[in-house]
Amino acid sequence: MRTVRRVGPVPAYVLHQAPYRDSGRILELLTQDHGRLSVFAHGVRRAKSGLVAALQPFQRLLVSWSGRGEAPSLAGAELDGPPRSLPAAQFVSACYVNELILKLTTRHDSHAGLFDLYDATLAALNRGEGERALRLFEKRLLDLVGFGLALGVIAGGHRPIDPAAHYHFRLEHGAVEAGPGAAGRVYSGAALLALAREQLDDDGQVRALKPLLRDAIEACLEGRTLSTREVAMAMRRKRSGGSKE
Repeated sequence: MRTVRRVGPVPAYVLHQAPYRDSGRILELLTQDHGRLSVFAHGVRRAKSGLVAALQPFQRLLVSWSGRGEAPSLAGAELDGPPRSLPAAQFVSACYVNELILKLTTRHDSHAGLFDLYDATLAALNRGEGERALRLFEKRLLDLVGFGLALGVIAGGHRPIDPAAHYHFRLEHGAVEAGPGAAGRVYSGAALLALAREQLDDDGQVRALKPLLRDAIEACLEGRTLSTREVAMAMRRKRSGGSKE
C-alpha cells in the first residue's frame, strides 16, 4: 500500500482561489521550496472552518498538504508572522503581480528566487513604492523565467551602452542606437543602465521604462490578456473623467 505523502509546513502565499464543490476551494499557492502548485481545500467555506481567515491574499502563510498527483489536499494553514495590511492604493498592483506569476510560470517548477522576489515586492508595495516596485518585479521575473532583457550593451554585445546616448530597444536583439529625431520609442542610455543595475531611483526613468517592460511582458504572454491591466486602465479613465456612468 502506497503511503500518502505529506509536505510542510512551508512558507507560502495564496495567489488565486476559486470555489470547489459546495464548501471547498481550489488554491493556487506560491511556495518557498516547491514553486507554484494547486491544492484542494476541502470544507474551508463551512461555518466551523477556521481556515477562511488565514487563506487571504498577500498574507504570508505556513501551509501543509498531503496526497499524490497534481493537486493534493490542503492539510493546514496559518499566518507566518503578523497580519499584513496592504494599502488600498496598491491592491490592484499586487493583483497584477499575482496574475503575472500565474501566467508566466509553470506549476511545480521551483523558479529559484521567485518566492523571495514576491515577498520583497509585497513589502515594497506596502511601503508605497508602487511603480518602482512593479518595474523591478517585471524585470526580475523576466530574468527568472528565461526572457531577460539584454541590457547594458548595444545589440551584438560589442560596445557598452552610453548613458548620454539614446536607443531603440528590439526585444529580440537589444539596444540599437537612435539617431537625432528618431521616430518610435526611444530610451536614454542612463535609463537602460539603471534598469540593468536595478537602481531605479529616478522617477522619470521609472516612467520612461514602463513601455519597454510592458512590451517584453506582452511578448511573453503571446496574445493572452491581463485582466488587472484592464482594471487599472478603467480606473485611470474614471479618475480622469474619460468614462461615462
